[in-house]
Amino acid sequence: MDIILKKDIHKLGYTNDIITVKDGYAQNYLIPQGLAIVADKTNRKVHAEIMKQKAYKQEKAKFEALSLAQKLENVTLKIGAKAAESGKIYGSVNVIQIAEALKDQYKIEVDRKKIFIDGDSIKETGSYEATINLHRDAKVIIKFDVFAE
Repeated sequence: MDIILKKDIHKLGYTNDIITVKDGYAQNYLIPQGLAIVADKTNRKVHAEIMKQKAYKQEKAKFEALSLAQKLENVTLKIGAKAAESGKIYGSVNVIQIAEALKDQYKIEVDRKKIFIDGDSIKETGSYEATINLHRDAKVIIKFDVFAE
């Protein structure tokens, strides 16, 4: 029996996959649990339309991410922090401050959950790099300088 999966099922398939399983497995487990629907003519048409819309949305998101990546390519942020004379920072610089600095200095908003620093936080003044994962195909490495205020 051909079915369309509504959820990811380990070792079987992913959401919106059309797969073939034994009739009993589909009728007694997958369909009653709400994990799949029968892949008849009507459901296949609906599935095709959903996949078409999903592909359009993914292309749009990819285009937006790539255009934002171009804006971020040559960005160098300056982040001030209270520090001792030895260069040690009181506290640390983390992804929240990087996101705020992008917003303040370049008027670019990036979700802080998409920003990654090696070691999670910076504890000394100096020059560093952070990676921003905007999309599966769009990653940008930005440079930032931490200086003592």
